[in-house]
Amino acid sequence: MNYLIKNVKIVDASSPHHHKTVDILIEQGTITQIAAAIKADKNTKVLEYENAHASIGWFDMQAHFCDPGFEHREDLQSGMKAAAQGGYTAVCVMPATNPAIQNKAQVEYVRNACKNSTVELFPIGSLTLNNQGKEMAELFDMKQAGAVAFSDYKNTIADAGVLLRLLQYTENIHALALVYCEDESMSHGGQMNEGETATKLGLKGIPALAEELIVQRNIQLLSYAGGSMHIPMVSSKQSIEYIKQAKNKNLRISCGIAAYHLLLHDAVLHDFDTNLKLSPPLRDKAEVEQLKRAVLNDWVDVIISDHCPEEIENKEVEFDHATPGMIALETAYAAANTALHEKITQEKLIEKISSNPRKILGLPVPSLKVGEKANITLFNPALKWTYTEKHIASKSKNTPFIGTEFIGKALAIINNGKCVLAQ
Repeated sequence: MNYLIKNVKIVDASSPHHHKTVDILIEQGTITQIAAAIKADKNTKVLEYENAHASIGWFDMQAHFCDPGFEHREDLQSGMKAAAQGGYTAVCVMPATNPAIQNKAQVEYVRNACKNSTVELFPIGSLTLNNQGKEMAELFDMKQAGAVAFSDYKNTIADAGVLLRLLQYTENIHALALVYCEDESMSHGGQMNEGETATKLGLKGIPALAEELIVQRNIQLLSYAGGSMHIPMVSSKQSIEYIKQAKNKNLRISCGIAAYHLLLHDAVLHDFDTNLKLSPPLRDKAEVEQLKRAVLNDWVDVIISDHCPEEIENKEVEFDHATPGMIALETAYAAANTALHEKITQEKLIEKISSNPRKILGLPVPSLKVGEKANITLFNPALKWTYTEKHIASKSKNTPFIGTEFIGKALAIINNGKCVLAQ
């Protein structure tokens, strides 16, 4: 199928048409013409929206698709549908599965699931066997099979010696280690951010220090061992300060933040909605303002969805017993854009959900140029819309955003010669 996108503003600094409103013709999956006005023939599908913007396809660096082992929460196919609805043409799939993505066969399973699909999947292999932080997984074999990085997802590698050896090994095979940071001896039993709201609600708090201590330790290990490290989720201004200092010392380190950490703060937990129980927890309002500042100042490299499906049995329980996590692929851009509305340029925001993740992972970055493969997200950054259950393509429904009005929405994605329209 050929496609003609009409009257669309290009948001892509690498394109000679950046900030121009043009028509884009896509034939057999390739951009063949970009001009002020293009006529479509009868074999071309026309896409035209009010206030349409086009960027390179969005790339989510952290989503849990639960497959294999927990397919009742999400599988690779339903995860790709959720990604498409959120405007993503590519997603990094985390290894917290059963069995874990910890060998060549598991990596190939993920890669084969997305062949010729509109949404591409990039497997993140386990750093350690079963994500337990003890024995190194088969990193080299997984890298050869197509793993783009390695992580134990939200399991902290508590043993400093293990992480030291992992950094040394990943350096030797030119691989990236994604390391989650939380001192579980401090956070154990915690239900939300430590602070005034936790005290009012009578819930045990998780101090930001639990994150900051591990961030600081891991940076020291990186400085000693060498290698490349990405901290996928930061939720504390002090964590970001440590990372900023490490960058100033030319350490190879980057970091990400979940979109919901920019929009929500811990006071929203007043009615004990278990869909707002998250890891890391929502911080207080003052901290959230600092997180926004960090994004605006480019101290944070990427914005992720942290898509984490959970079955209803793990959410419709007492808050203390609920499992952390929320589905977020369909709302990540909208949440970040709403949180930073009129503060951030679309160019900078899109950079953090498209080109920066690819650069950090060492992947090719698409461009909106004639002759390039069409890997495109269409979106309206000013559209006000209300998120409802009809927008959910995920198998799971654990989201606190039903009934929320957002600013900014994905409209469609085009990739591998195919197009998916958002609801």
